[in-house]
This record gives sequence, C-alpha cells and structure tokens, in this order.
Amino acid sequence: MTCPQVCSGAALQCSFGAAPGVLNVLPANRVLAGGMPAATIMDSAPIVNIAPFAMCQSPSNPAVIAATAAALGVLTPMPCVPAATAPWIPGGAPTVLIGSMPALDAMATLICMWAGVIKIVQPAQTSVLIP
Repeated sequence: MTCPQVCSGAALQCSFGAAPGVLNVLPANRVLAGGMPAATIMDSAPIVNIAPFAMCQSPSNPAVIAATAAALGVLTPMPCVPAATAPWIPGGAPTVLIGSMPALDAMATLICMWAGVIKIVQPAQTSVLIP
C-alpha cells in the first residue's frame, strides 16, 4: 500500500481540538515534496511545527481542568497549545529517509501530552508516493 509524503502546509486534526491545524516544516533538509519542504517524523515540535487547534477540550489539559473547576464542573474549553513530547509514529513502512530521519507519511499519528491523538487530514500534496 502506498501513502502520500507529507509536506509543509498539511492539514492536521487533534481528537480534542476544535479546529484543524497546520504542519509547518522548516526547509532544513532541502528536500521538497510537491514543491513544499518535505516532513520527517521529527517535525513534531509544538508551535514550531504543529500549529494550535483553536480550543482544547481535553479533560487532561491543566488549563481546561482549571477553567472547568472555575465553571463549577461545566467543561470549559481553553486555547490549544499542542504538547507533543515524542516524534510522529510512522503509519507506513519507514524506509524512505530525508536527511537521516524517516519521511513522514499520511498514515502517521502524533500523541499529545493532554491525551489527544493528532492525525494528518490532508498531506498537502499527492504527487510523491512512498511504497
């Protein structure tokens, strides 16, 4: 099964986020996919690579916990600040390397510290396929 290579501008969605986010890839590796910088599994830094998902609804997020307590137990979403602590988990065969890191494919997932699962909704290109 083949899967598209992910590049800068890909649309992301967190399971606890209120809106889609965007993947930003710095052009450090000088590899392009569909005319944009290609992503690796290490492109997982909050804010730098992973844009916020508007409002966070995770009951594990300390800001949501505090706001919910202040609202007497009514779940109160707070602004999202992604908190990924590990690289992307490859979804396909990580046989393609960019620099010395496996390329990021559209099947990969990223775990947020606040229990959210971040998935790639649209890889931002479809012309380069990873076998």
